[in-house]
Amino acid sequence: MSTTQPGFGSIVEREKGLHRGLSSAQLSMIAIGGAIGTGLFLGSAFAIGFAGPSVLLSYAIGGAIALLLMGCLAEMTVAHPTSGSFGAYAEHYIGPLAGFLVRYGYWSSIVFAVGTEVTAIAVYMKYWFPAVPGWYWIVGFSAGLIAVNAASVKVFGAVEYAFSMLKIAAIVAFLILGAYIVFRAPPQSGVGVANYTAHGGFFPKGAWGMWVAVIVSIFSYLSIEMIAVAAGEAQDPQRAITRAFRATMFRLVFFYLLTLALTLAIVPWNAAGEDGSPFVKVMAATHIPGAAGVINLVILVAALSAMNSQLYITTRMMFSLSRAGYAPRRFGELSRNGVPVPALMLSTIGIALAVALNVMAPQASFTLMMSVSMFGAMFTWLMIFVTHLYFRRAHDATSLTFRMWGYPYASLAGALLMVATLVTTYFTSEFRMTLVYGVPFVVALSVVYAVWYRRRDAQVAVPARGQGN
Repeated sequence: MSTTQPGFGSIVEREKGLHRGLSSAQLSMIAIGGAIGTGLFLGSAFAIGFAGPSVLLSYAIGGAIALLLMGCLAEMTVAHPTSGSFGAYAEHYIGPLAGFLVRYGYWSSIVFAVGTEVTAIAVYMKYWFPAVPGWYWIVGFSAGLIAVNAASVKVFGAVEYAFSMLKIAAIVAFLILGAYIVFRAPPQSGVGVANYTAHGGFFPKGAWGMWVAVIVSIFSYLSIEMIAVAAGEAQDPQRAITRAFRATMFRLVFFYLLTLALTLAIVPWNAAGEDGSPFVKVMAATHIPGAAGVINLVILVAALSAMNSQLYITTRMMFSLSRAGYAPRRFGELSRNGVPVPALMLSTIGIALAVALNVMAPQASFTLMMSVSMFGAMFTWLMIFVTHLYFRRAHDATSLTFRMWGYPYASLAGALLMVATLVTTYFTSEFRMTLVYGVPFVVALSVVYAVWYRRRDAQVAVPARGQGN
């Protein structure tokens, strides 16, 4: 991966054609829409099962990794706003193979993540319609969101903004109601901070359980990085990115940690099973008529919002692959509204897989889809930290309009934490498939690159890599 290539301007040029129709507010909402979804509302039940109350530390560690990641991405994205984003950065600053692996790894991850969201939708709909097969809902909701993404980036941005505003309003209401319940609960009610230690202590599954739950927390924060991809269609990229990055990260950590803290205070950790969302159980515990049904509706919207964002982002990553010559040219074609519709259609294969799994193994489908989808995302996060180290070596820090603090130690810490988390997946029965699938996948991609693309990239390379132009 040491060959050189033209400056970054050539990458920006080949990815032209997408419409810049997203405001900074919509950019923030896209990131929030992707990250506040199944990971928080349903995935948190798995995390609580692994760690008990110490899941709060798990999500704090995951949030710290995400914060470091956002700093690295903000710095690179302000310098180079393009839809290829971290895949394009890896290609330019490390080498073509790195860009190839990051793009395909991330694309496959989000394709599977779409499957987890739509699988969760089937779980939520069982609350009202327990007898209806889940795949009915998967097909119906998927068709609607594909239509939204195929319309235009303005339609997508407007729908996602509305979805995310509803989620944020619901979470704020949940926080207010939850805090009221906790602080007004009688001493013997079984509600309160005593639940943090009442059932086996704060670490009922030990430090190992707390660390394993970090894997789920990273899955929950997955999609915050999509803000860098959406920057390629922002109206004022530099200003929008800077504002959106700062707002998004702190909102996410605030929402995740506070909602989990209140959930664990109201419902004991050993009652937060995997058969539904712990948020619904909290609302049921309030005995407010219709409260559980309302929160289930909000959670359904959250999953639709996350799925909507993920369809958008995986479509743009396939578009970037095509424009780079790593996928058929057809997937780089744009509609009259500036939407890469062929790339969108290809990126719906995760929905088809979710339908098949829901029919064949409805009980295990969500966990399986989550464990497989995590590899590409975790690999991408690792490569973002590595790419940032290369990026900084190629730039004079004083020339950057946005700088991440703590370089190089923050980038190195993020990379090491991601390596440790990836290795951990192999030693858990629930997530072993992450590496079992992921390592052969990377090897296969490397072979494909060596056979089809390495010679081509070597022929077009010139000694200009890493100059940041």
